Amino acid sequence: MSIRNIPLRKLLQLMYADDRLRTSKLREDIRNTIARDSGIESGGPDFYSPFWYSAKNHVFGTNDLHTDVEEHIATNYRRARLYPRLRDGFLLWWNERRRWTNEPFVPADALSGVYPNEALDVTVKVNNILSVRDGTEEEHFMYPYFCPEPVLSLEAARIGLWIMRNTFPNVPEDDLRILDVIRGENYSIGRVQMLGDEQRIFEARFQWLLNEWDRLRLEYD
Repeated sequence: MSIRNIPLRKLLQLMYADDRLRTSKLREDIRNTIARDSGIESGGPDFYSPFWYSAKNHVFGTNDLHTDVEEHIATNYRRARLYPRLRDGFLLWWNERRRWTNEPFVPADALSGVYPNEALDVTVKVNNILSVRDGTEEEHFMYPYFCPEPVLSLEAARIGLWIMRNTFPNVPEDDLRILDVIRGENYSIGRVQMLGDEQRIFEARFQWLLNEWDRLRLEYD
């Protein structure tokens, strides 16, 4: 991760985390940036991609998420607590809370993009979206928020959806969702009620993160 070119889920985590977690994540990014600038490989494996790949397969009926999670844990015991929480939250949403039930479900066109903000000289990456077309040809695009903490608040979801709407202006906004995977809660633009101050909040919170990154960076000189 580089804070100026950052995935949406990680940005939302940093923007709304408590001081302890935010500082820890920023220092981790600083150390990785220093290592990368020195030509050293930095950063660990992405623990979430294998789970999300399995979750997508579960939606389309090609795999069973329970079986896949057991296999993931067998190959990476350090995720023995995280993966079951992701599985249970995802299945809570998929089996009980989703509002569209028009089977069968097939993959919709893949959706991936970036939101550049020229005022801050930053880019937010919005990818790895679950794209589903249901039995009535309705399309649904679900962006995953995996982070155990903080819980995705209504304001965080609103900012995330605003970024998605600006990233994909040609997609009907009613089709865009953010899923807090562990909690099994999904958010839409209609539910969170956009208030018109999203850009101001986004730029103010991001600018604060950039300033804090610069302040912490001085510790490594």
